[in-house]
Amino acid sequence: MKKGSKVLFTILLVLLLVAGAGVGYIWSGMRPLAQEEREIPVSIQQGSGTAAIASQLEEQGIIRNALIFKVYLKWNGEGSRFQAGKYAFRPGVTYDDIIAKLNSGEVVPEEMVRFTIPEGYTVEQIADKLSNDGIVDKDRFLKLVNDTAWLKGQAPIAAHIPTDAKLKHRLEGYLFPETYELKKGSSEEEIIARMVQETEKRLSQASPTWESDLKTRGLTLHDMLTLASLVEREAVVDAERPLIAGVIDNRIAKGMRLQIDATVQYALDKPKERLYYKDLEIDSPYNTYKIDKLPPGPISSPSTASIQAVLKPEASEYLYYVTKKDGTHTHLFAKTFPEHQRNIEQSKKTAAQ
Repeated sequence: MKKGSKVLFTILLVLLLVAGAGVGYIWSGMRPLAQEEREIPVSIQQGSGTAAIASQLEEQGIIRNALIFKVYLKWNGEGSRFQAGKYAFRPGVTYDDIIAKLNSGEVVPEEMVRFTIPEGYTVEQIADKLSNDGIVDKDRFLKLVNDTAWLKGQAPIAAHIPTDAKLKHRLEGYLFPETYELKKGSSEEEIIARMVQETEKRLSQASPTWESDLKTRGLTLHDMLTLASLVEREAVVDAERPLIAGVIDNRIAKGMRLQIDATVQYALDKPKERLYYKDLEIDSPYNTYKIDKLPPGPISSPSTASIQAVLKPEASEYLYYVTKKDGTHTHLFAKTFPEHQRNIEQSKKTAAQ
């Protein structure tokens, strides 16, 4: 073999070996890893380029070779539609499957936490429930509902809360009773803000003209929520809420004390199953047996029905009501005190039967 031929042969052989090695390198790099059932979480940050994503996938054991994955993306014109988010990939997934998932934004659903705040709950009850369910730290929750400056810009209605040292909890009545679903691990601030925002939303649902309704009635938003919280604790049957709201209005108009037991329960450190006459003497700005006006703020979280009742109370001449005690949760209404006394006796007889 001539010298020139030998050189050419050597060059060709080297090229073939290099090409073979290159093909082997590419084939090895493109070959999926061994398939596994476990899923590996991968968080793609907003603004991440294909180089960063490829390196991340290699580092986390999803692909064998970041460089080859980048070349594959370039060759196929992919990568420009990748979406940020939290993904889950199983080892052994193909390049095409990875690309399809990143293009579609098939992220792992956020783990959510679901909880229900019953109508008529107080801030203390809400804090206890959420704390017992492991959703909030009770002390931090109570601190945040009493120092509401942080809510500025997140919930405009919080600005309607008066600066009053007599308020037991500043956000009492502003945390709407509802079933909520939030991201697991949501902060106390996020949870409280969501509940106050729900109150804003429900005001419009209760009455699209609620702001003008308040002006017509000469009430502030805070007064309205205070009245609604009283109705919430006094009424069980929705049909009676507007009538009870009207009775409360009538008593206020006549300068009568409201004498609502629920306000005494709220004033007590620990509510009782039964109130005694001595309890009615408790010295508290919330005790409507002792004060001549509304308490300084709401005593519970009112429902939409109670808010509607206060915005549109039912007119009547009634000044009193008492529970029937017949299992219907309805009331007997009276215009005069003697009539009210007779209703009380009738209610007692019904309970004894």
